[in-house]
Amino acid sequence: MHTISPRKKHFHPSRLHKVLAFLLAACMAILAGCSSAGQTDSVQTSAEENTDFNVAVFYYDYSDNYVSDVRMALTRYMAQAGIPYSEYDAGANQSTQYSQIDSAIAAHASLLIVNIVNSGSSNTTDSICMKAYRAGIPVIFFNRSIEDNGDEGVILDYYDDVAFVGTDPAEGGHLQGKMIGNYLVDHFDETDLNKDGVISYALFKGEAKNAEAIYRTKYSVEDADEILTGAGYPSLYYFNQSSVDYYQLDLTGKWSSAAVHDYMETNLTQYNEDLENMIELVICNSDSMAEGAIRALQTYGYNLGKEAECTTIPVFGVDASIVGRQLISDGTMCGTIKQDADGMAECILHLSKNVSEGKDLLDDTGKYDWDREHGLKNKLYIPYSVYDPTEDNEAEDDSSA
Repeated sequence: MHTISPRKKHFHPSRLHKVLAFLLAACMAILAGCSSAGQTDSVQTSAEENTDFNVAVFYYDYSDNYVSDVRMALTRYMAQAGIPYSEYDAGANQSTQYSQIDSAIAAHASLLIVNIVNSGSSNTTDSICMKAYRAGIPVIFFNRSIEDNGDEGVILDYYDDVAFVGTDPAEGGHLQGKMIGNYLVDHFDETDLNKDGVISYALFKGEAKNAEAIYRTKYSVEDADEILTGAGYPSLYYFNQSSVDYYQLDLTGKWSSAAVHDYMETNLTQYNEDLENMIELVICNSDSMAEGAIRALQTYGYNLGKEAECTTIPVFGVDASIVGRQLISDGTMCGTIKQDADGMAECILHLSKNVSEGKDLLDDTGKYDWDREHGLKNKLYIPYSVYDPTEDNEAEDDSSA
């Protein structure tokens, strides 16, 4: 069980730290630049405007493809807005991130933007919020779920000057399932390699407690089955019926391409066309994981690209990351759901500017959807969508015009 220490509910952070930050601007840059010494990288950027306001951005792991896309967009937006900030890579280690946050607070950061390591942990989130509360610093969490399932609102409804920018986990799962179901209805016979009348699938979940992974795992199959059975086809068939769970979990705690590659290579030694039990569909809860599955399939002569004369096993991902879009362009991945990295970064910037201008953290956020199910207006949602490759082609045409 998580615990929340008693404190005044309606607390509005003091702006004293901004004055101190202004007076100590020269040494602050040095402190922030050294804040993760002996841990992981800290990168400080600067701008000529808003020198009395500075932001600390904490990423759970630079190597995550989607996080990398958000980071790229947020870096661009912060530079354009003239907001000085430092960024930190926790390397998927929560203890490292705690230390980095402590260092940023000691260096009088004006705002903490946190991509939490321990996704789906109310205890971790409460610990970070308490650190910020004691220092009078607002917090914007983003992307990775910050509460245990069933705890929605425990943290966000308790603290003032705390917000979350992310996505509706169920929405992504539903879109993924519908995309897969519609594809299979249109391509059932060619996908059914052994002609046994059912589609055998593998599914790669991601992190165990991550809300996005949970809902993508649930609805990617349930919604696909609903479409299949509605069209007169049988439900999907998990390739390893002896498994307790009908998915494979990344035990590293990441959405790892390498972990899925290893899983898939092992799978294919026992489930293949020669044995007439080939995995005929691969569902991945991120494009990074899809990349690993595709590399394993390529080792066995599948998914070699548009020009290759080979069988392509349909592989589906989520994120529409730069990597995922390239895989689709190459003809090695079938489809993905867009998790809008640019839109997420833009929303984070909007909240950051509110804080820098002395406004309420959630000022003028009416254009964003929010967690209506739990009544949390400080939990903002960036919508998912089915990725359409023609959008990238049109953008390229516009840029070259």
